[in-house]
Parts: sequence; C-alpha cells; structure tokens
Amino acid sequence: MIPKTIRDVTPAWISDALGCEVQSLEFEQVGQGIGLMGDIFKVVLSGDARAEALGSVVVKLPSSFEDNRQQGIALGMFDAEVRFYNELAPAVKVGLPEIYHSEIIAGTADFVIVMEDLSDLKLVSQSEGMTALEARSAVGVLASIHATWWDKGRDAAFDWIPSMTGPRIEYVDQLLLQILPAFEAGFAKDLSADQLSIFRGFAGNYLKINSILAERSPWTIAHQDYRVENMMFADDDSNRVVVIDWQGIGRGPGVYDLSYILSGSMDIELRRAHEAALVEHYHGTLVAAGVNNYSQAQAWLDYQHAQLMGGLATAMVAGGNLDLSNERGRQLVASMAIRHSQAALDHGGLDLLASL
Repeated sequence: MIPKTIRDVTPAWISDALGCEVQSLEFEQVGQGIGLMGDIFKVVLSGDARAEALGSVVVKLPSSFEDNRQQGIALGMFDAEVRFYNELAPAVKVGLPEIYHSEIIAGTADFVIVMEDLSDLKLVSQSEGMTALEARSAVGVLASIHATWWDKGRDAAFDWIPSMTGPRIEYVDQLLLQILPAFEAGFAKDLSADQLSIFRGFAGNYLKINSILAERSPWTIAHQDYRVENMMFADDDSNRVVVIDWQGIGRGPGVYDLSYILSGSMDIELRRAHEAALVEHYHGTLVAAGVNNYSQAQAWLDYQHAQLMGGLATAMVAGGNLDLSNERGRQLVASMAIRHSQAALDHGGLDLLASL
C-alpha cells in the first residue's frame, strides 16, 4: 500500500518500508513553500536497534494541491523521480541522498519516497542566493553527475526519460503561451520592460530554442530543476552537496542545468562576477571524469544559449499555472523570473529571439 497522506505512514507501514521494527513515530511537515510538486515530512522513529540508529527519515508524498498533482502527472514527473532513484541513482558516486524506499502506481500521483534525513545539512534560500563557494561546490557535483551518462542520453536504454525536444517540451511550449497572460498579471510589476520582453518572446519558442542546442551538444541525463533549494550543503569544510527532487529529469545537453543553477540561484552581480570561472570549473570537472569531446569554448557558447531555456519556463509555469497562495512561494518565483530573464539579457537573449 502506498500512503495517501502522512497519516497513512503508520509504524507498521514504515517498518515494512525500512526493514526494521518501528514501534512509534512522530512527524512534522518541513520545507513549506519550497516544493511545488511534493509535500515533505520529517519522521522521527522509535523502535529496534535499526530504527534507533536511523533516528529519523524524510518522507516525500505528492503535493496536497490538486492542480500541482495533475501537473505532475501530465509531465510524468512522479514516475520519473521514482524510476531515477530505483534505476539510475546506484550508478552515481556523489551528490545523492540515501533512498530507503521508493514506489509509485505508474501514471498517477500515488507515490512515496523515504530517504535519509538531511537536517544536519543546511538549506540555502534561493531568494538570498548562493555564495561563490557554494556555487562552485554545486557546479562540481553537477559535472560529476553529468559525466556518469555523458554522451549516452540518446541511448535506447533511457528512452523512458523525456528528451528536451520530445512531447513533454512540446506540451510546455504550448502551455507557456496559454499561461503568459496569467504570468504577466502576477509578475509584470516585478520585471523591467526588457525582462518582460524576454518572457514574451520566449513563450511559444521554447521547443525551437531547445532544439537548436540539442542538435549541436552532447546529451546526458539532466536534473532540469537544478536550483539551490533542491540541494543541501554541509556546514563544514567537506564541500558535501546532496541533490534532491529528481522528478523533472530529462535527456539533453547538461549545460541546461548549469545555466539554471547559476542564473537562478545567485545574486545577479555575483553571478556576473563568477560565471566564467564556474563554467570553466564545470568543464574541468567533466574532463577530469573522462569527457573528451566537449571543449571549454563550446561549453561557454552553450551556457549562453541555455539562458533562454529551462529557468524561464520554470518561472512562467510556477507563476502562471501552479497554486502559489503561500507568499514565500510568490517571492521565490519573482526572484527566479528576475534573475533568469536578466541572465538571458546579459547573454544576448533578445538578439537570439529576434533571429528565430
């Protein structure tokens, strides 16, 4: 049985999921206003030696908002995250949480993921943004993960993962045109005239922009929502980064994630000051992992192009279509919209849109 709500996560259920005897538990919701597609709970365990050793776990269930659940089903996000943890994560050496249990009824929002409690790590506010050191750690882990499947993204074994030019992107391409009025109504006041022009030109051209990059760049498996609030950082000198929320994975150029994290999760001026060095670090980490078919010059060109991709789409979908009654959620989307559109402007976005 897959629990429908956190109250269905009983001692008996979690005992089966963890392979131990849990006699009692307590839970609290965490991360409100951060996750759009899932509700996250910390569950404190009491029981046998294994339960006591674990102490607590995190349980992820579908969002309590029906619109968000339907969006997740339409985009295949819930299926993708469970399959990622069950089938792909074992090949990754760094940057992932330990998963104790993960299952879904395919094609529905009925899923559950039980993972290690990462509360000893720190969460960085996306509105505040990463430091340059945090950004370097996030970029290094990203490159290591991308290297696992570098130039394998077109392999038949991964056909179940949506491509950056496939039906999911076609769906989003049309969705962006539909939700543009609602997005403008909610967020135009936060944007400059040029920033708003980026969104207006982008809507309806998402598939075309993705296709241009997909034709020229090697494919890997990308996170596709690689932002600072989907990762946890060690508050010490270990530089450990753990990346969560793999529900939006896709096949395509890895630089999609790189542009997404740097433009959306850093202060604009800090990003401008460090992005060249961070792209160089990404490329250097790929090379150290054995990638030999991707030049630093190409990485920089692709990074610039990718500023007109996922970050803008995420801001528009979140701002124009999902339930953002939580004020913190609105502030998050406004921050994303401003930063991503400014990065697109900084890297010639209006000229690229005019050339389409």
